[in-house]
Amino acid sequence: MTAAPPIERPAPSALTPESHAQAVATPSVIAQSERLKLTEIFLSVQGESSTVGWPTVFVRLTGCPLRCSYCDTAYAFHGGQWHEIAEIVETVKAYGVRHVCVTGGEPLAQKRCIVLLKALCDAGLEVSLETAGALDISEVDPRVMRVVDLKTPDSNEQQRNRLANIALLTPRDQVKFVLCSRSDYEWAKAMLLEHKLTARCEVLFSPSYAQVSPRELAEWILADRLGVRFQLQLHKQLWGEEHGR
Repeated sequence: MTAAPPIERPAPSALTPESHAQAVATPSVIAQSERLKLTEIFLSVQGESSTVGWPTVFVRLTGCPLRCSYCDTAYAFHGGQWHEIAEIVETVKAYGVRHVCVTGGEPLAQKRCIVLLKALCDAGLEVSLETAGALDISEVDPRVMRVVDLKTPDSNEQQRNRLANIALLTPRDQVKFVLCSRSDYEWAKAMLLEHKLTARCEVLFSPSYAQVSPRELAEWILADRLGVRFQLQLHKQLWGEEHGR
């Protein structure tokens, strides 16, 4: 783990006075009143999406309006600490890697997430956003890679899918299905066809941890010759359910 001044959960603030001073002194269009509530910032290996395997700084924002059946970050629903966006950017940069992922919770539930994403892009970083797909993605900076979930029936949040987001997807983005059952898989296949998803962007199929066997899902995809990417959560293969990894 690279030494850096991380914002750790649940400490009030792990930003040092030095890093805070640097953030304030950095020329920026970000107003000092621009704040976000954070659960944690940490360095890990990206476990999902097309950037899997890259050392990545994760910025986990607090709060989520959804309650998916398989959620593994319920600790981010509440709590958190407020931090200036300029401070967050400086903390991310201090880790010394080029990839950063803004996640949650549901990061877009905080309106100033849009400001953070732009600031991270302006800092020259490769930025991705993990979003549950229930909120509008149209204001996200076009330099950001948007990884958008489509919630399946067995997630218990299918009705929250904002299908208008599909028309906004570009080849830079990705759609992710987390599959809890064979019926979820069949539903996802139907969505692929109905919305021509593979013609819009890369599509990811992932087994819900401990609910669908990875081997089983891989065999379903191969049998149907689906043009999707099978993925496992690499970080869980390495560290299990450990937070901040």
